[in-house]
Amino acid sequence: MRSTMLLSTSLAALLSLAAIPATAQVTTDAGTIDPERTARFFDQPGYSPYAGRQYPLRPLWGEQHLHTSWSPDAIAAGTRVGPDEALQYAKGAEITSSTGQPVRLSRPYDWMVVADHSDALGVMASVLEGDPALMADPTLKAWHQGMNAGGEAASAVVIEMITLQGEGTLPGPVTDPEVQFDMWRKMTEIVEGHDEPGTFSALIGYEWTSNYGGGNNLHRNVIYRDGKALADRVRPLTTFDTEIPHELWDWMAMYEEETGGRLLAIPHNGNLSNGLMFATETPDGEPIDADWAASRQRWEPLYEVTQSKGTSEQHPSLAPADEFADFEIWDKGNLNVKPKEPGMIAYEYAREALKRGLALEEEFGTNPFKFGLVGSTDDHTGISSAEENNFFGKFPASEPGAERSTANAFDFDFEGRTIKDWQLGASGLTAVWAAENTRAAIWDAMKRKEVYGTTGSRIGVRFFGGWGFEAEDAQGRSPAAVGYGKGVPMGGDLPPAADGAEAPSFLVAALKDPLSGNLDRIQIVKGWLDAEGETQEQVHDVVWAGDRAPGEDGKLPAIGSTVDVDNATWTNTLGASELITVWQDPDFDPAQKAFYYARVIEIPTPRWTAYDAAYFEEADFADEVPMTVTERAYTSPIWYTPQGIKE
Repeated sequence: MRSTMLLSTSLAALLSLAAIPATAQVTTDAGTIDPERTARFFDQPGYSPYAGRQYPLRPLWGEQHLHTSWSPDAIAAGTRVGPDEALQYAKGAEITSSTGQPVRLSRPYDWMVVADHSDALGVMASVLEGDPALMADPTLKAWHQGMNAGGEAASAVVIEMITLQGEGTLPGPVTDPEVQFDMWRKMTEIVEGHDEPGTFSALIGYEWTSNYGGGNNLHRNVIYRDGKALADRVRPLTTFDTEIPHELWDWMAMYEEETGGRLLAIPHNGNLSNGLMFATETPDGEPIDADWAASRQRWEPLYEVTQSKGTSEQHPSLAPADEFADFEIWDKGNLNVKPKEPGMIAYEYAREALKRGLALEEEFGTNPFKFGLVGSTDDHTGISSAEENNFFGKFPASEPGAERSTANAFDFDFEGRTIKDWQLGASGLTAVWAAENTRAAIWDAMKRKEVYGTTGSRIGVRFFGGWGFEAEDAQGRSPAAVGYGKGVPMGGDLPPAADGAEAPSFLVAALKDPLSGNLDRIQIVKGWLDAEGETQEQVHDVVWAGDRAPGEDGKLPAIGSTVDVDNATWTNTLGASELITVWQDPDFDPAQKAFYYARVIEIPTPRWTAYDAAYFEEADFADEVPMTVTERAYTSPIWYTPQGIKE
């Protein structure tokens, strides 16, 4: 094995805070302080290694993309779990799903964003109930009947809703801005009631849901640093106002100017955008320019790299040498399953965008695709479920049941174009390195990109870059102390090279999720702009479990598998509980721009489909259905810019 494996106790202490019991009373020290005995403690680091630390001590786990019954497509599809119940669930409560099943997280979250669609926010609840003022519209009356009938009739309502929204032809009452603003204030009141600084942070947010051109996914989650008092002063933007992303950024600038508040936006599902998410022109065909590049970098510091509708790190056709790129890929078409045309995929995946950003910086002076990586579920059930053995699907139709072994995802059928339930992924989560559990601290960590995404497993990951890391830095028990002291964390920019430094070095450490599989390996993914102005990439295995060695082709052999598919179980007799190393770039060229991010891979474990097959006797999964999964984490990158070049 190429590095040091750590003892789990100390790193676990680093990544998790111990509970400190409160004393019943305060006692008084009757003694006196001897200045001569205490003076030495002010001339050297204190004895306690934890005193005075200003950096984050543990990752805060949460979800920035959950829909409830206040989203029109969710309630039309049968979701009855509202934002209040969803937040209770995130804090650890057991609730009842829309199909009547009890559900609870294995461990509570530290924070969450209920990101219901701003379009028709909460309005469809009134349609479901048959509000007389809305029933005068024939389309809404038909939707009322279909939603109450359930089954295929309810699914038809959702399909029509998505289609009309993409065409901009929804019924007038659904698009009424005053109704939406009233519902927004009710939403922020619910969220405000669940915010408990220091214990659980309920961040305010919404999804702006542009399906430009008919199902081309340009969705963004808008996250507020602020509370209700500021969030209520400006009506959230909808796609009835605009479907063009840079006009969303204009609205965000207006909000900040009028309120003094702070916002950021997180795009998702570039894999369903049919080439528009990371295109070099606007959706309406206008060329991008320096102002556009600066605005995108300012307002969109993060990208949702994994969720239930596919993982968008990299497509295997764009990186055939990367054996881990082919993971939970959705590439059949856009949100309406409209087929892709040649060349679209290159503008849909995060790694390609990160590389393209280096080239665009040469042209505009700013890198518009300088983003960190996060994960979330995008579940529309009110239930954030990213655990393979606790997966409650995307919509109520895909909640646990034998029928989801063969059914269409969401029970949708776009003129014969379908996605199957089994293609849904139980993904993902976001870890935030924030110094305290408050809205402001979590938002600030997002803004500086000190965050990472996982496919659902709670893997602890530290990633630092600098010019002076040495092998012995991986021998200590406090990688964070060394990392912050000698470098920059994930999401940062490498400072100018230290005197005598030939190449940047990186300290990376990972700790397994105690409820998931051991660790297989840590990889560092590098992208760069070569001397000819072409973008390149390379995946480096930097530390791994076991006695394996790379073959003649440079590839590390697969670790193997202990998964018992029939019983949906595995053993952790393979892999490591933690891994750490210092790695230096062997091919560094100081004249070339580059980025680096860490990818941590678990050993194979049962996928949710294996748990279903073991639980439901009537389940009938086809042979093509995957039954194992290799959970993983993706850190935000660290960027290198040659000296003399500034954004």
